[in-house]
Amino acid sequence: MALEEKTMISKSIPAPKGQNQSHKCSMINREAIALTGVKDVLSFDVSEVLLETALGMLSIRGSELHVNRLTLEKGEVDIAGKIDSLTYSDVGTYKKQGESFLGRLFR
Repeated sequence: MALEEKTMISKSIPAPKGQNQSHKCSMINREAIALTGVKDVLSFDVSEVLLETALGMLSIRGSELHVNRLTLEKGEVDIAGKIDSLTYSDVGTYKKQGESFLGRLFR
């Protein structure tokens, strides 16, 4: 199957030992993404959304990004726009960068 023919990618990973929440990411045509297992939204603008998930930090980059639905009680987020990349990193690695919350907020 050619890459152009894929319309939906879904990946569900069970939570590691000691964590009680799993993380699921579903993308449709690089235009919409639904996430579960989201702990916090650290920052968002039209070009990047930075989330803390059950499995680490997730940076979603693209253009015209918009958070359509945010339910932190359930750990769910829906994002629309042109999605260019999804990048995961460890929470510890991200915090070691020494960037404050306000620094991330106003970049």
